[in-house]
Amino acid sequence: MFCYQCEQAAKGEGCTKIGVCGKQPEVADLQDLTAYVLRGLSLVALEGRKTGNVISEADQYTVALLFSTLTNVNFDPEYFVNAIRQIVRYRDELRAMIENTGRDLQLPEGPATFEPAADSAGLIRQAQGKGLKNYPTNDPDIASLMHTVLFGLKGVAAYTDHAQILGVKDEEHYKNFHEALAAGWDGKERGLQEWVGLALKVGELNLKAMELLDKANTGAYGNPVPTQVPLGHRKNKAILISGHDLRDLHMLLEQTKGKGIDIYTHGEMLPTHGYPELKKYEHFYGNWGTAWQNQQKEFPTFPGTILMTTNCLQRAQHSYEHNLFTTGLVGWPSVTHIEADSTGYKDFSPVIKRALELPGFNEDEDRGHVMVGFGHDAVLGVADKIIDAVKSGAIKHFFLVGGCDGAKPGRNYYTEFVEKAPKDTVILTLACGKYRFYDKDLGTIGGLPRLIDIGQCNDSYSAIQIAVALSKAFNVGVNELPLSMILSWYEQKAVAILLTLLALGIKNIRLGPSLPAFITPNVLNFLVQNYDIKPISTPDQDLEAILGKKAA
Repeated sequence: MFCYQCEQAAKGEGCTKIGVCGKQPEVADLQDLTAYVLRGLSLVALEGRKTGNVISEADQYTVALLFSTLTNVNFDPEYFVNAIRQIVRYRDELRAMIENTGRDLQLPEGPATFEPAADSAGLIRQAQGKGLKNYPTNDPDIASLMHTVLFGLKGVAAYTDHAQILGVKDEEHYKNFHEALAAGWDGKERGLQEWVGLALKVGELNLKAMELLDKANTGAYGNPVPTQVPLGHRKNKAILISGHDLRDLHMLLEQTKGKGIDIYTHGEMLPTHGYPELKKYEHFYGNWGTAWQNQQKEFPTFPGTILMTTNCLQRAQHSYEHNLFTTGLVGWPSVTHIEADSTGYKDFSPVIKRALELPGFNEDEDRGHVMVGFGHDAVLGVADKIIDAVKSGAIKHFFLVGGCDGAKPGRNYYTEFVEKAPKDTVILTLACGKYRFYDKDLGTIGGLPRLIDIGQCNDSYSAIQIAVALSKAFNVGVNELPLSMILSWYEQKAVAILLTLLALGIKNIRLGPSLPAFITPNVLNFLVQNYDIKPISTPDQDLEAILGKKAA
């Protein structure tokens, strides 16, 4: 195996024996083979579009399956064995449809002609030579950009899959996705600048994916509204839901009505309390625990069942393994998985049954609350107050401090940065990076909270819309706003978001806690020269550089 797609790559270089995330070598190899074979499906899907032949299920399967190879999603080797065979079935079915139109389909040897071995061991052998070190280039900078494109596409796949689960799809988006995934294996020669351009196109593709997801979430559950979320608990049976998927949460809330069970969110599910169609459930109570990387310490003490949706899963410890359930794309070999039926419905009765057997919380505990629900609709609803506060000098600067959280040392930077930011500044935040400071009382400015939680990483579209709206209100470009982006990254959705910001021409981004291992010095130099992207230093130094004065 060789994997360096996440921020915690071993020694800052790459995992070669076992993933820091817990991914076993055979799973890593099968995920590489999955991406390789998906390229073949994309090549055929592009040819199919030339003759009007499209298999919608194959398009949706492509993004869902690429999402499953993202960090901390699926660790089950058998899942990928079955998936590879399904990819080939879709590919061959589509190929037959094209050839039935009389078109002689000539595709280069490689992913479009790959034939899977008869057994799992054979597939693992076939995976050798299909990984990140075996791309069709000898140029390390081009390889770096090819990897960046793939990792960015994994993030795009996540957002696209969340949207399509809620029925929001776009034909042109799938076509563009296939084009980006097929690049490098489509027979076209591309130089360094062309690969840079393709990476930025992935950023544009991600913007579309986030737009589709915003439409899906708000269309199904309403625009988020500012909402107080308890951080304590109350005496009752309990289920904890983690991940990102709103539809899973909705189904769980429906199935637990009147059963004497409270539902708590964990990790990236915290912002879901702001959606009107979800918050109306009386047993949707509060948020428990912190960010994803603390689950092995926190989950053993939760007195109910735990449902993991989408990514952010860690290896289950023996102390809570039998109380843990997975669903959707997420999976671990020894953990019970809840499948969807042909309509997408999931029967969570095993999760509910086990929750009723467990003790639940035996007393009430008040641990304060946090505010969520400041999506673009809510923030733009008070845009006049924000604009007045900026014009009067009450608000001097905005900081977007957000992104992924993680276990690697150095992330206390974000806590210290927020604590030291002057009281005439506003902190916008999103994603699980907020857990470094989400429960701090930063006060208000003119009745507006200084800490504004925009939502999940999935809600990055809201942050972009807020920035664009403010730039129009002040009649300046986004880069001229009193706005600085201080981002943390861990996995591939963060890569996709960064590419989106670059595609939009956003400059002066500070990124940490370390730079991606897959970015070569020459590619980094390009980003510095063209976008002034830079690594974080210290909170004091960065605040002084941004504001022109020392932090208080």
